[in-house]
Amino acid sequence: MEWLEYGILFAVAFAVTVLATPWVRKLAVRFDAVDYPDDRRVNKEPIPRLGGVAICCGILCSLGVMVVCTRFLGWEIPLAPRDMRAWSYLLITAGALVMFGVGVVDDLINLRPIAKFAGQIVAAIIVCCSGLLLDGFHNPFSGEFIAFGIWAYPITVFYLVAFANVINLIDGLDGLAAGITAIAAFTIFVFALMKGEVEAAFLSLALVGSCLGFLIYNFNPASIFMGDSGALLLGFSLGITSLFALFKSTLVVSLLIPILAAGVPILDTSFAIVRRLRAGRSIASADTGHIHHRLMKAGFSQRSTVLIMWGWTAILSVCAVYVTTAQGWSRIVALILVCCLTVVCVWKLKLLGPALSHHYIPRKRRGEEGAGAQPASSDVSEGDGGVAGGVDDISRDAHSAQEAQEAREAQGVQGAQEACEAQGVQGAHEACETREALGETSLDIK
Repeated sequence: MEWLEYGILFAVAFAVTVLATPWVRKLAVRFDAVDYPDDRRVNKEPIPRLGGVAICCGILCSLGVMVVCTRFLGWEIPLAPRDMRAWSYLLITAGALVMFGVGVVDDLINLRPIAKFAGQIVAAIIVCCSGLLLDGFHNPFSGEFIAFGIWAYPITVFYLVAFANVINLIDGLDGLAAGITAIAAFTIFVFALMKGEVEAAFLSLALVGSCLGFLIYNFNPASIFMGDSGALLLGFSLGITSLFALFKSTLVVSLLIPILAAGVPILDTSFAIVRRLRAGRSIASADTGHIHHRLMKAGFSQRSTVLIMWGWTAILSVCAVYVTTAQGWSRIVALILVCCLTVVCVWKLKLLGPALSHHYIPRKRRGEEGAGAQPASSDVSEGDGGVAGGVDDISRDAHSAQEAQEAREAQGVQGAQEACEAQGVQGAHEACETREALGETSLDIK
């Protein structure tokens, strides 16, 4: 496809998302699909979610324009079987729509984690049935192709579900998930152009256009959130796009493209799982130990935090493209530098602190009263002192709250006592006046 055709597809996805978002925002308010402020959320006022509907409209309209122009304007057919490919694009689209539907239902009625996870598995299985699989890789030492065989199906299901959830879990600040997805999708677009993979190039560019269009309303201060409908759809579509790009390029270095491009949300999700498991909590439980929470606790504003994480993602994406194109030792040096940068960021943000909290906070056995409450506190706040400092902060907060409660109670008691004393004094005065009146009356009688 020519650059003009790519530009048209991008413009359609961008424009439709921009035009659909205000309408979706009103729809979300009508169905009460709204994120209300609480202790864990960053927003200070109710914000409509369900923005994934606008994103989905942008992607589908871009696909529709491509089909129409292919039939009537003679565009190259990017979604036509070639090179012995047996993909069913209908099943791929159906799988993506199922994932989108799971997110919409969750935005409306808050699905239970097990039900949401089951829906994600079904969506991934549908895509696997289309023939789009991560079926193996080439041994970097011998060059031999190592096929996964029947294991390609569960591996692909895990791959797609993981991509959907890493974007969903990183969606904690205004514009964060949309920006990271746009950067990762553009990275895949560049890689797909170098390989001539038209499907991956088209889908990634549609994702970029929809994300940038949505960012007009979603960047801080956001007027709408994408919700699970948008985050799951974007993550799942990113996984599908990366599988298109990796077709016939199952070299280990090629696999680094999607992994490094989505490196920040992958790291954040990995540490969140470890953190919650070590604390004896469900991996589906929410906390405030994510990377963006740590940056904000370090004093960065919400906008600065988002820009930092965008920059981190861009650095990893550039490294991913360089590693796949460079030769010799330079790619190894680039990987080492990126790994060192990541380790420094992990250490400075104390992402391993909550995972090691069992060294400072003894975990309670099952059945003990208040089990899980103390380990959960390690995810709430951490200062410069690490986990121990976070626990001390929480203890001080609790002590301050107790003192405030005691002060209020003491003030109430004192107020009641003063009222009683005042009432008693007033009663005494009234009694004295009554006695004086009786005395005067008795004198008059005498």
